[in-house]
Amino acid sequence: METSSKEEYKIQSFDLETQQLLKTALKDPGSVDLEKVSSLIVDQSLKDQIFSREAGRICYTIVQAEAKQTNGNVFRRNLLNRLQQEFKAREETRKRSTQEWVCLVSFICNIFDYLKVNNMPMMALVHPVYDCLFRLAQSDALKNEEEVDCLVLQLHRIGDQLEKMNMQLMDELFNLLRDGFLLQEDLSSMGRLLLLEILEFRAGGWTLSETAQKYYYSEVTD
Repeated sequence: METSSKEEYKIQSFDLETQQLLKTALKDPGSVDLEKVSSLIVDQSLKDQIFSREAGRICYTIVQAEAKQTNGNVFRRNLLNRLQQEFKAREETRKRSTQEWVCLVSFICNIFDYLKVNNMPMMALVHPVYDCLFRLAQSDALKNEEEVDCLVLQLHRIGDQLEKMNMQLMDELFNLLRDGFLLQEDLSSMGRLLLLEILEFRAGGWTLSETAQKYYYSEVTD
């Protein structure tokens, strides 16, 4: 049982003691220091891109377990406080390390995707998520394939939900992406292809036709 839980939540990158702490938090959150748990999850998310894409599920499970067990929200409050701190320092993070910045965006978007209130995304996260995506759509970021890849990945994952929360901002974001695609001369060929794909993805109602899918994904694999 423990092995499947480890597989399910991809926590192998932690040492054994931390893995045990996380497993306990998932099942019995009242028995562990949830502030420490939230810090561990954020710290790992900022250095491990695979984990940053998975962390939302773990956070969701702990939030649900804590609410059920004690009707509390200690974990969620600590998690959101820490996210707010990281969000405020995002430009310094980007200057220091593209990888850490991309992990931060991925993590914030992942939390937006998983942590819901009454089955709706959290309003408090809508603007921070948009701010991160707008930063990735600036001309200096569009030159960097890693940042373009991150932007496109997040829009595939949460673009539809995000648009429902604020369509005007999504329109503005896609105007930037369209301008970048059409006017910016220093894009890599892969960056240009990724932008074209996401423009078409949204134009198709957040889906790609089978023909378009074959075209883009054969180009990417080539």
